[in-house]
Amino acid sequence: MNEVPNKKVGIKYRPDVDGLRAVAVLSVLAFHVGGFPTPGGFVGVDVFFVISGYLISAIVFSEIAASRFSVLGFYERRIRRIFPALFGMLIVFSILASFLLLPTEFVDFAKSLLAATTSTSNFYFWQHSGYFDSPTSNPLLHTWSLAVEEQFYILFPIFLVIIRRFFPTRLRVGVVVLFVISLVASVVTVHYDASTAFYMPYTRAWELLLGTMLSLGMFPRLHSSLLRNIATLVGMALICYSIFFYTTQTPFPGLAALAPCVGSMLIIGAGEFGPSLVGSVLAWRPVVFIGLISYSLYLWHWPVIILHSMGFSVNLNDILPQRWVAGLPAFRFDMVFEIVASLVLGILSWRFVERPFRSRPLRITRRPLFVMSAAVMFALIAFSGTVIFAGGFTGRFPAQAVKVASVLSKHEAPTFGRLGECSITRENRSEVLGTDKCLQLEAEKKNYLLVGDSHALAISTGLQVSLPEDRILLVSVWNCRPLLHPGGTSECKQEMDYIFRNYLLSHKVQALMLQARWHPGDMAGLTETIDWATQHQVPVIVVGPVAEYDAPLPRLLAFSIAWNKPDLANRHLVSLSPQMDAQMQSLAANKWHVPYVSLYQAVCDGKGCVQFADDAHDIPLMDDADHLNKPGSALVAKRLIEGGELH
Repeated sequence: MNEVPNKKVGIKYRPDVDGLRAVAVLSVLAFHVGGFPTPGGFVGVDVFFVISGYLISAIVFSEIAASRFSVLGFYERRIRRIFPALFGMLIVFSILASFLLLPTEFVDFAKSLLAATTSTSNFYFWQHSGYFDSPTSNPLLHTWSLAVEEQFYILFPIFLVIIRRFFPTRLRVGVVVLFVISLVASVVTVHYDASTAFYMPYTRAWELLLGTMLSLGMFPRLHSSLLRNIATLVGMALICYSIFFYTTQTPFPGLAALAPCVGSMLIIGAGEFGPSLVGSVLAWRPVVFIGLISYSLYLWHWPVIILHSMGFSVNLNDILPQRWVAGLPAFRFDMVFEIVASLVLGILSWRFVERPFRSRPLRITRRPLFVMSAAVMFALIAFSGTVIFAGGFTGRFPAQAVKVASVLSKHEAPTFGRLGECSITRENRSEVLGTDKCLQLEAEKKNYLLVGDSHALAISTGLQVSLPEDRILLVSVWNCRPLLHPGGTSECKQEMDYIFRNYLLSHKVQALMLQARWHPGDMAGLTETIDWATQHQVPVIVVGPVAEYDAPLPRLLAFSIAWNKPDLANRHLVSLSPQMDAQMQSLAANKWHVPYVSLYQAVCDGKGCVQFADDAHDIPLMDDADHLNKPGSALVAKRLIEGGELH
């Protein structure tokens, strides 16, 4: 194959490439942990794809040039690199899942374990969940990218064999053709079906092939120091732009993925011909170390986040006095815990699993490696099948605990808001948003307009049932504050602009009710919004936050029953809720001069909070950590009416 570059067998170690790995894994970690200004951190996976395509292709082509390439040898390297750390994580989490996951969750986990073991996770999650929809219900969601990569590398050697046999002088042409086909497929598919474009190997292959093209020397050689610095600076700017300015609403991958991928290509390509400022920073030893552990860190960060979201983590209430806990920002502690735990587990996995299996003392020869890998795969598949067949082994928990936790298996409809009588979906948003056809007033009733996010939807059901003589009109967009100048998605801004600058100016309502998952940073915007309403003679009622937990309430209640710890859920209350309730009540009385409705005080006192919506203690107040369900909403509304706050 005379088109393959004449490289020596093996490639020179590039510390800057490990540094780029660090950028990739830290962006993904920041995105998943939350609390950082990295809404596009998911592009770290695309950076990984380009790096992988470059390194693997460079090794393969150097072996081909030396007539040493072997398909079995190729697969052996992939197994040594991928399987030990992956199987280690899967085995450990499977053991934990056997004790911690409720029956329905255990069955779902077993199905995803089966997919992860067989490198088909991307297809499984494509069928069962969008990547940005409800990720914390999928403990192995992050393995989708490993599946895409492995599917590519299963076919890649076959492609090379075919090229060598039939088109020995057309390797570059073949790679370019596949690259173009995959990129076009990605651009077209993301327009019609974003989930398919996100998960499918044929829409992602071009990212790995970009690295392949780089290893083939198909881009200009940057021998000039000035050009290398320009290229790497532009490359890092492209990556950073996508990390900091992309969001989950960005059509992806498609053309948007070109920014992080081309940025990675520029940095890697420039580094082949000499140093640069960016390359020197990436080659800094602490950054390189993060790159070295990046694979294990990627594997373990998501299980840590999942377990934390389920309530299995360090609880501030258990280690610090209550007066200290009230003064600490709990979400900041959560972030630190998840990051530190992920790093510790990533380092342990790298040191005691990755390294030993790739070098002494645990490095074994090819045949035992294949046999051992097949045996572990078989064991994990058998374990998965047994759990699925047994229905998650319901006998692990008391029947009452299973009943209480059964609401966790409920799935929400694919909407992102409500507008009066209409659900807002991706398909109908252009027709529904910004119109009043769904918000008709009834002349014979008092019309209240409740505006907010998904928390407003949660309380609206109880208000509508408890106040049948009044009409409660709901306008809610998920993760959208009911403010004159909200942040959030374009749909949020469009709908709030319509409500405040159109609807309320032409429709007289009894009162405008504002409800959301309030945070301290919302208070200035809420003050501005109330001032606007006062100027336009729109009566306002501010609805405070609901009691919130650091894990889904049904799970906490199930484990409180199973472990005979009645106070377990109360110990997982988030301290921000009572703080915000007290602050907003004071602002309403002393600054805003508007009625204030305290959802928190309707169910909580100094001893704790009501957690069931029925006297039999069968129905939790919430189906998750912070949204009232219909029975819970009805109970809260009833208590508000009995307390004289609503009438």
